[in-house]
Amino acid sequence: MACRQRDYLPKDRTIVLRTPLALFLISLAIIAGVWWWLATPVTLARAPVDAAAKLECVSYAPFRNDQTPHDQTLIVSPQQIAEDLVELARISKCIRIYSIDNGLDKVPELASRVGLKVLLGVWIGRDRAKNALLIETAISLSRQYPGVVTAIIVGSEVLLRGEMTVSDLREIIRSVKPRVDIPVTYADVWEFWLRYREMGADVDFVTVHFLPYWEDVPVRAEDAAAHVDHVRMQVAAAFPGKDILIGETGWPSHGRMRDGALASRINQARFTSEILDRARRDNFRVNVFEAYDEPWKRRWEGTVGGYWGLLDGTERKLKYPDGADISNHPFWKLQMVCGMVLCTCVFAAALLTRRGRPSPPRMAPWIAVAISATTGGILLGIGAEKMILESFGIGGWLVQGSLLAAGMVAPLLCANALISGRALPSFFEVLGPSEGSPRSFMTTTLGMTLIVTTLIGTEIALSLVFDARWRDFPFAALTMAVVPFCAVAFLNPPEWGKRPLAEAVFAGLFALASLYIVFNEGPRNWQSLWTCAAYLVLGITLWRPRAVAAAETALTAVLGGVGSAMQPQGPAVQLTEPNRVAARR
Repeated sequence: MACRQRDYLPKDRTIVLRTPLALFLISLAIIAGVWWWLATPVTLARAPVDAAAKLECVSYAPFRNDQTPHDQTLIVSPQQIAEDLVELARISKCIRIYSIDNGLDKVPELASRVGLKVLLGVWIGRDRAKNALLIETAISLSRQYPGVVTAIIVGSEVLLRGEMTVSDLREIIRSVKPRVDIPVTYADVWEFWLRYREMGADVDFVTVHFLPYWEDVPVRAEDAAAHVDHVRMQVAAAFPGKDILIGETGWPSHGRMRDGALASRINQARFTSEILDRARRDNFRVNVFEAYDEPWKRRWEGTVGGYWGLLDGTERKLKYPDGADISNHPFWKLQMVCGMVLCTCVFAAALLTRRGRPSPPRMAPWIAVAISATTGGILLGIGAEKMILESFGIGGWLVQGSLLAAGMVAPLLCANALISGRALPSFFEVLGPSEGSPRSFMTTTLGMTLIVTTLIGTEIALSLVFDARWRDFPFAALTMAVVPFCAVAFLNPPEWGKRPLAEAVFAGLFALASLYIVFNEGPRNWQSLWTCAAYLVLGITLWRPRAVAAAETALTAVLGGVGSAMQPQGPAVQLTEPNRVAARR
């Protein structure tokens, strides 16, 4: 008999090792294949920015890092502005500025040195005294730099913001026109030009904003250029005899999805290329929004607000050099390698756990380990990229970093749990008083990781319900954590238990939030659908029954003892929970 066992041991060991090795190689191949597909570049027929054919005009704001126009004491140095204008003069004939506060009154002088024309904006609002002061400054600059300042834009979206009535705005424009020798205009979104057509009588040309991403019904990037051109012709028909300037149009390179409108590098480059191509073909004027990324806007508009620039806000260089292929993930090789390393660590954790088991695990746990490792390996690079791009402020970094950390740790801990046959602990088991045998380190860490994932997921879910417009979808990091938790919950159920109240409450919250988010975001937003699917899987995981907490078990034992004392005495029999189940049967 012993000889027979020895004959089979080498073969059994080979089979046991062959299964995880095959799954490991398959996981690595899938990770590499998916990242190769994700990073597939596109080559556009026309570069977004062509040095041989400069832009007609581009919106410019000089604010870097923590600089913001909301800081009334900030004066941007002329040296900083001059550095930007030298770079912009290589790609554009003109710049549009929105205000002459914060040191921007130096722009006309600095632009004249590098051969740039200026569309001079006056940022007016509710403060009448400040409006008058800024208008006087703009008039003075237009006289001081003739040939540089080619037009004055009195107000930008002041009607959209509701900060001024149409009659007051028209009065201001009429007061400016006789005092300058250059055209005067006003800038607003196309809907407001069509709503207040009387404004056309007071401006020399109509300056219209088209931002398909931000429209009430967002337009896909693939259709955005055609949409802008179509609406431009409607505006032209509404103002016969008036020149039409597209005063703003652009696309964000990063941020949340809105309906079918996806913010991405490829979509930004595609839209810019297509709208400029249409402008040259149909002979209409376009001011591209915008020159540089503006980090300060992320506080007010979310991640997407900071990434509309054709040039990077930190390095101040073109995002899409002429002739270069464009990819949504320029650092995909590093992201792929990091994912493969995580995948390797997950399988290593499972194999180390396997060494401590007397018998080999079934096939199902190994498949679950492979799924968790593959999911984490694919999404780690995306989750890290989203954390870097979407984290804003200490709170943002804490939330995003903690969720990504949970997404990295969860596959490792769940690999150990899957191979060892350990069930997910309940919240009470981890946070409640310890009764009887002490909790193991791995059980406690697994439970704490699940709690962290649940709490952060709750915070983000509530923000997507009550403050959705600016919020990003954490689909990558959330999925990294949820998939392995779900695998443990279904493959390693407790022998006996009940549904804990806290987990049931969170599960219900995730279900209700997911339904609302899907309804609110629409069926074309795949980031929303993915995030909600992850929430539903997490909710199902939490809804699963868990082992009864130690304190509840002790209470059951006490009540059972009281009941026994009231019954006629018989032979003493100690009923463990499995015995109770058998007795009830």
